[in-house]
Amino acid sequence: MQPVQSLPQRAWGNAYLMLVLTTLMWGGNAVASRLAVGEISPMALTSMRWIFVCAVLPYAMRAELRRYWPVLKRHRLQIVLLGTFGFTAFNALMYVAAHSTTAVNIGILQGSIPVFVLLGALLFFGTPIGLLQAIGVAVTILGVVVTASQGSFETLMHLTFVPGDIWMIIACLFYAGYTVGIRNRPPVPGLVFFTTLAMVACVISLPLLGYEVATGHFIWPSWKGWLILAYVVIGPSILSQLFFMRAVELIGPGRSGVFVNLVPVFAPLLAVLILGEHVALYHGLALALVLGGIWIAERRR
Repeated sequence: MQPVQSLPQRAWGNAYLMLVLTTLMWGGNAVASRLAVGEISPMALTSMRWIFVCAVLPYAMRAELRRYWPVLKRHRLQIVLLGTFGFTAFNALMYVAAHSTTAVNIGILQGSIPVFVLLGALLFFGTPIGLLQAIGVAVTILGVVVTASQGSFETLMHLTFVPGDIWMIIACLFYAGYTVGIRNRPPVPGLVFFTTLAMVACVISLPLLGYEVATGHFIWPSWKGWLILAYVVIGPSILSQLFFMRAVELIGPGRSGVFVNLVPVFAPLLAVLILGEHVALYHGLALALVLGGIWIAERRR
């Protein structure tokens, strides 16, 4: 007779629950970026996020970090690049984008990341793209264009896009590059790797914070800003990483990766429920194109 498991034990053994919670928190990061406007400045949120993460994880992982230090040292350039583009640049640009675009747009545009990953794998590793994948890429990019142009052909022709949408597309390109780069990540446990990247992100974000202070754009967190920062540190930065790694451990990276496509679904939904943002017809069309393109591209797998 098997011992009766407690609720937390059953939850920890449920990969699908772990993945839904992970993508829900990632979607919530888009909402947090909008809530942060006027409450805490973008570089302050970026830098303080990783400062607080690094106040906990490196100490908790100190034995593992010492154990794998020779391996990490051999891959130091790769780790610096991945931490810079995947953690610092992506989040900094998202928080900047939130000052001139909506959380709905931010969430939908994040749906382009899997397709940009396909293109990056082709460019850097020569991974072939089949006909269905090429169609999926085209459909998803069309969804991104619809989002950035707000469904307006005139806007598209005159290239008068909202700056925040452009920043978010660049952020997605950076994160796609990070995703492609971790294909050959150092052979160390996931949490050790994440902790190392967080340390890099913390160091790299400090000059950005210094520039923000020097140019007079720094905003010290209000009480609401501290709550947003607490969510970003605990949710998207720590718990989601633990949950995602647990899911990968239970059902593998391939099946787990598919759930990332829930982010552009959860983010607009949360934006409507929490921020009261308006969802226009072009948002629905763009979301259908983005998710449809991903679905087509995944058919080959």
